Amino acid sequence: MDKNFTVLHKILQASSTRQKVLASNVANAETPGYKSKDVKFSNFLGKEMELKATNSKHIKSKNSGSNGNVVVRENPSWGDGNNVELNAEVGKMQENSLTHNAAIKIINSKIGMYKSAIKGGR
Repeated sequence: MDKNFTVLHKILQASSTRQKVLASNVANAETPGYKSKDVKFSNFLGKEMELKATNSKHIKSKNSGSNGNVVVRENPSWGDGNNVELNAEVGKMQENSLTHNAAIKIINSKIGMYKSAIKGGR
């Protein structure tokens, strides 16, 4: 299959992992000392997201591969050491849902194009 399916598959994996991480943040919103976490999509996508230097004057990519997909956010915390902001987490969950749904729609569209090509456009 084409390379786009690989990228879309990795986007779906990342959005699934991110949903679990964000849900964990919401579940721990009242846990003293809990630090919110998030997922780095660039680590999931790896080589597909690296910039290709085709000229010696091009800036080198700083993406060094996968050094951990889940990162702890160090934003300011409340008095108990917890830094989860529920409104921000819900917004991130909605954004993540849009990303997931867009990837699904693209996959379905690509599959539809392949089916049409196999049937000869009929």
